[in-house]
Amino acid sequence: MRNSTFILILTSLFFISCAVSRPKGGTEAEVLYQEAQKLVNSGRYILATEKLNRIRSKYPYSYYATYAELLGADVLFKQENYTEAAAAYIVFKDFHPRHNKIDYVVWRIGESFFKQVPDTHDRDLGSAFQAIKYFNELKSVYGSSEYAKKADERIAACEKMIRDKEKYIADFYYKTGVYDAARFRYENIMKEFEEPKLRAHAIIRSIEASAELGDAAYCQKNQPAYLKMLGPGFKEDFDSAMAECIEKE
Repeated sequence: MRNSTFILILTSLFFISCAVSRPKGGTEAEVLYQEAQKLVNSGRYILATEKLNRIRSKYPYSYYATYAELLGADVLFKQENYTEAAAAYIVFKDFHPRHNKIDYVVWRIGESFFKQVPDTHDRDLGSAFQAIKYFNELKSVYGSSEYAKKADERIAACEKMIRDKEKYIADFYYKTGVYDAARFRYENIMKEFEEPKLRAHAIIRSIEASAELGDAAYCQKNQPAYLKMLGPGFKEDFDSAMAECIEKE
C-alpha cells in the first residue's frame, strides 16, 4: 500500500512538472532568453545566469546572444557586484558600440562606478573619477537620452567628494607643518575647482603657508592674480594674510 502511494505521488509530480510549459519562441535561444528574464525578475539570478551562459555558448551567433550578454551584466549589477558589472558593461560597449541600448549601457557603467564611491572622502576615490568620465560621456554623446537627465546629480555628488578630499589633504599638510606640500595642494585646488568658498580657502591658505615658509616673494608675485580669482566676501581675510606674509620679507 505504501509503495503504491509513493508511486502515485511520483507520477503526479511528473505530470505536474510536464504541465509547466516553457515560454513560446521562434528559436531555442529566444526561449532560453525569455526564461532568463523571468528568473531575473523573480530574483533567481544564479539560474538566470545559467540560462544566459547557455545562450552564449550554444547560440553565439543568435540575435539573443547579444541581449544575453547585456542581461548578464544587469544580473551582476542587481547582485551588487559593481566591479564585475562595470567590466561587463564596458566589454559590451566596446563590442557593440552601435547597439540600440548603448545609452543605457553607458549610464550603467557610470552607475556601477558610482555605487563603488565610498561614503567618506578619506578613502580612494578612483571610482568617482571613473563615474564622472562615463556620466560626462553620456551627456555629451547621448544628451537626448532619458538617462542623461540623471547624470548631473551624480556628477555633482562625485565632484563634491573629490573637492572635499583635496581640501582634507591640503589642510592635513598645513596643520602638520608641511607647508611646501600644503601650498602645492592649495595651488592645485585653485586650478581645478571654481567653487568660490573652496577657492578662497585655498588662496588664503597658500598665502599663510608662504608666510610660514618666509617666502614673501611668492605672495608679492601672486597677489594680483589671487586677488582677481578671489570671490566676494573674502577680501578682508585675504588682505590680512597677505600683509602678514609680506611683513616677513
